Amino acid sequence: MASTHSAEDLLRSATQGFDHLFANDIDAAKKAFESEGAPFHLLGLGVVAFLQAALGMETGLMEEATRCLTASEAGAKKQARAARSLPSVHRFDAGTEWEVMHADAVVLLGLTHALSESYRGYLQFIHTPYNPSTITRLFKAVYPDGLQFYATPATTPLPSRKGSDGSLHSSVIRSKPTTALKSGFFSRWFTPSTSLAAPGTITNPPSGPIEELVLSGTAFGYGLFNLVLSLLPAKIRNVVGFFGFNHDRKLALQALAVSAARSDIHSVFAGLVLMTYHGVVLLLSGYQADEAHIIKQYKAIVSRVDDRYPDGSLWILNKAKIQRMTYDTEGAIETLREGLKPERKKSFPQADTLLTFELAWTLLSHRRYEETAKQFLDITRLNSWSHATYYFIAAGCYFSLKDHDRAQNLLDKIPEQLDKRKLSGRDMPTETFIKKKLTFYKRKQARLGGDESRFVEAIKISPAEEIAIFWNTHARIESSVAIAHIQEWSSLTPAITDIESKYLVKQVPKTDTDDLDTVDELAIRSLLLGIVHRTLAEYAAARAFLLDALNRAPNVEISSWVGGVTAFELAVLDLKEADVKAADMKPEEAMTMWEGVLAGAGEKLDQAYAMSTKQTDLSSRLDSRIVMLRDEISDKRGLLGLPA
Repeated sequence: MASTHSAEDLLRSATQGFDHLFANDIDAAKKAFESEGAPFHLLGLGVVAFLQAALGMETGLMEEATRCLTASEAGAKKQARAARSLPSVHRFDAGTEWEVMHADAVVLLGLTHALSESYRGYLQFIHTPYNPSTITRLFKAVYPDGLQFYATPATTPLPSRKGSDGSLHSSVIRSKPTTALKSGFFSRWFTPSTSLAAPGTITNPPSGPIEELVLSGTAFGYGLFNLVLSLLPAKIRNVVGFFGFNHDRKLALQALAVSAARSDIHSVFAGLVLMTYHGVVLLLSGYQADEAHIIKQYKAIVSRVDDRYPDGSLWILNKAKIQRMTYDTEGAIETLREGLKPERKKSFPQADTLLTFELAWTLLSHRRYEETAKQFLDITRLNSWSHATYYFIAAGCYFSLKDHDRAQNLLDKIPEQLDKRKLSGRDMPTETFIKKKLTFYKRKQARLGGDESRFVEAIKISPAEEIAIFWNTHARIESSVAIAHIQEWSSLTPAITDIESKYLVKQVPKTDTDDLDTVDELAIRSLLLGIVHRTLAEYAAARAFLLDALNRAPNVEISSWVGGVTAFELAVLDLKEADVKAADMKPEEAMTMWEGVLAGAGEKLDQAYAMSTKQTDLSSRLDSRIVMLRDEISDKRGLLGLPA
């Protein structure tokens, strides 16, 4: 039966459900959403299922999310049509609030496809049952003068900002508003307004929750859609570009920041998207054009939402991520442990699992192997994602502790876990990588004449540290941890004699058989040593090790990923070293240097991309990192006033 409540009443009722959700009480949230059959409430049920599926990596829940979001989309569309014949009760056209809800449902439906990380899923995100003109028309109607005069959580307008390195004092070219689409088949539908408000324009504050919904929701939908477009793999973006779609990442981030600064529930979603994006960029891009600005925005968003929902696991998670990204590892560990205390009220297990996952990686980055293993094994009781991956990492931790019996026991359990996954679908990228590594270890053990059931004896570099390369765990570790890594890896035979570093073990006892007797192992050791030397700002040694890994890459047996990852890490090295050099240069000298460095880094990313094929292990992760670093290079050019 249709509800007789007004849109404002229904919005208030649904908002209570979202408040419960973000305060970690899913049971109460579901109860609130199930109280009405309105599109607001159906959207809420869809969001609950979507977050449970996405955060807990539980693909089965996506069906429930799709069902609820489809119902919400149909209901909002019906309400929007009915409202057009009625007088408007707010400053916007009648039914605008329902159009916002319709856009919410459709964009989230698209994301349920995109989360599959398949090319089919990405194309389904683009070709949702949603006409691209809707969000654009909403954006132009609600923000006819653009976003320049709206506040963001950190009150720092985007996209114009000054670099944080402070080495150059040249003026930064202020970015002009750009369109979200180049000329193309759909460009007449999807071109946002480029008009600018006159200086001093004062935007009218919203009158009531419906107007707040329209302002916040429009900015959120427009920002999210554009941001997802910007993060699609290059191959998909090339297809999308053929039809006229293009992304404007800076405008997307600004729209999300404008939404995050408002009070409607969309502001919380916008904040969550920005937190996730900023956290990923800080962790995986390797280099940031203006890290201080990213962290300032990130902290402001987390603080704003944390004040509203202090018990929410998602905000505790992001507080810890900021601490980790700013080298406060102990603080991050303490924050995560507080969030996981048994006495804390919980009914959002998927979000709490993320706390455990983040704690596990943070502990690993600190070489606290016993605790790391426990956390990853705990996760196997919390979700059904790749248990093989968790066992593999935990086995690596016990290997580092020289507890070979426990390490072998976990490695022996992995094939059974891989077979279980087969029943529910395709191999996951990490599992494909793991299967190859197990075969590699067994083959080496047989070649050495050892007991094949004890193939852990053939392992010389921890599987946990190797797989951590893909999570970029070694980039923000403390100096003492980096030095401990160097001591460990350089003590393996054959000794390193052709690269100089004050941290290398100089006296390595000779052995009858080298610890590392394959090109794969030698290349991976050089890659790891290159990364941790760069973390210590030992750039000459870092470059020598990375070049050594790159030179060995064409001859590896199974580690086809080494070449592309190494080329990427060399690009990061160029940029980080240039930041340091620029501080001691005259502005004009620094500008000349930067032109060459940025061009060279772009060429290395081209090389990395060319070496990352569909057959390369975890290639989609490297592709995403390349996209992020290209964006940071583009930002750096803008900060320096260089042409794109």
